[in-house]
Amino acid sequence: MRIIDELNPINFVDIEKIEVEKKEFIVIGTGISGLRAALEISKKSKVTLITKSEMIETNTNYAQGGVAVVFSEDDTFELHKQDTLYAGAGLCIEKAVDVLVEEGPLRVKELININTNFDKNDKGEINLTREAAHSKFRILHAGDTTGAEIERALTEEVKKQKNIEILEYNFLLDIIDKNSCLVHDIKKDEMKLFSFKGIIFATGSIGKVYKNTSNPDVATGDGLAIAYRNKVELSDIEFVQFHPTTFYKKGAPRFLISESLRGEGGILRNINGERFMAKYDSKKELAPRDVVSRSILTEMEKTNSECVYLDMTNLDKDYLYKRFPRITEFCMEYNIDIAKDYIPVSPAAHYIMGGISTDINGKTNKKEIYAVGEAARTGVHGANRLASNSLLEGLVFGKRAGEIALKEREKIKIEMKGIKFNINSKKEISSEEIEKIKENIEELMWEKVGIRREEKSLKDSLNEIGNIVEYIKQYKFKREDVVKGIELLNILTVAYLITEAALNRKESRGGHYRIDYPETLESERKHSVIIKD
Repeated sequence: MRIIDELNPINFVDIEKIEVEKKEFIVIGTGISGLRAALEISKKSKVTLITKSEMIETNTNYAQGGVAVVFSEDDTFELHKQDTLYAGAGLCIEKAVDVLVEEGPLRVKELININTNFDKNDKGEINLTREAAHSKFRILHAGDTTGAEIERALTEEVKKQKNIEILEYNFLLDIIDKNSCLVHDIKKDEMKLFSFKGIIFATGSIGKVYKNTSNPDVATGDGLAIAYRNKVELSDIEFVQFHPTTFYKKGAPRFLISESLRGEGGILRNINGERFMAKYDSKKELAPRDVVSRSILTEMEKTNSECVYLDMTNLDKDYLYKRFPRITEFCMEYNIDIAKDYIPVSPAAHYIMGGISTDINGKTNKKEIYAVGEAARTGVHGANRLASNSLLEGLVFGKRAGEIALKEREKIKIEMKGIKFNINSKKEISSEEIEKIKENIEELMWEKVGIRREEKSLKDSLNEIGNIVEYIKQYKFKREDVVKGIELLNILTVAYLITEAALNRKESRGGHYRIDYPETLESERKHSVIIKD
């Protein structure tokens, strides 16, 4: 038993009797994978889409780079597969990669058919670009707001479907038994109990576990924590990708500076103006993200600086402004002209390769629970995601999960049962203290379970998280702090599990780098597995 097993949300909130509301299928999350799964289910059944914020507040909406897919005559499925396997550092599941690259073009064409506006060249053809570790030009993009354009198109399509119910500002606290879940309606400030035939977790990332992240505030690892509490298997969650280039300026948000800038010819320089990537990898700026992130961190330490610079001044000004309008606009807000000035950048937590273990259809070890998108570990990304494969994964496996959930659960009948919980007698913790504890965890994870790891720091981190759990379990959350408080429980859970997995993997591979075990070992080429006892 792990100490985090004591973090049951029911023990931290006051809940009176609740009658159950019948739903057919539930999808948690409104990013690309959740929207695609809901669209598939809606063809034959009613489905309820639940999100704890507004629909567009997702990692998808912030994705800049693009969608990697085989669209050109000189590209092949095999080449896309090999690039994906290379980036994945020996831990990709080949069957999943085959599904991704072979079904990808069909899914992207479906996006185009619902009026997703990808950039085109002067001939009216889809414009393809290249990013780090890709051997061919295969990235479809919509300026530097590709995710937002896809989110727009899918959201519009979802809103047309009579079979899709949308519940914004509703927060999933937990699954209560195998076919019902407890949800907090944030605007109405009331608890709800929903029954379901099947539930799909499309809950996104864990970025807010870390102090520095490119993720929005909603990315608190809720799906992974809820899955763990309900004995759903997790795997490979030690593999966290730190994006090499997020905007760095005190007082400014950690805005993502897309991989695409380096793909277009951007050069990384230290604070002395020296180009440095050739010292670390023959692919220079186009090396895999983990290599670039560690190289930047090393240069920052060598030069005693808090950032490095991305130099785009060798590119045509008009082309830059047209190709990267949102990045241009953002940097201008901080008096940086990307055609004339170096962009200050540093790494930040960006993406988790592991997650809820699934097969190629989004199925988990619990027959009523499915997972898709960044919350899932399909095996596509292995130990280090290839740039721009994530949006494609959401499309491909979102559709598959919707299909299989319909097929498997179509004839399931759910017994309707209400629930009653006792009022907790524990004292309430303040909002301010919840925020302070969150900040402490984020700092702890960044310093001790970040880009570079080693045994002592990892053990220290586990102990410190354990101490926080011991402290927090004596309290309950005020009604107005239900979301904030349960997010804290989820962050604690995910932080502990990532740290434990990182401690157990005694090698360096992909997004996981151990100072004390710097080699990649064939004996360690296996998937880590975590499940609640």
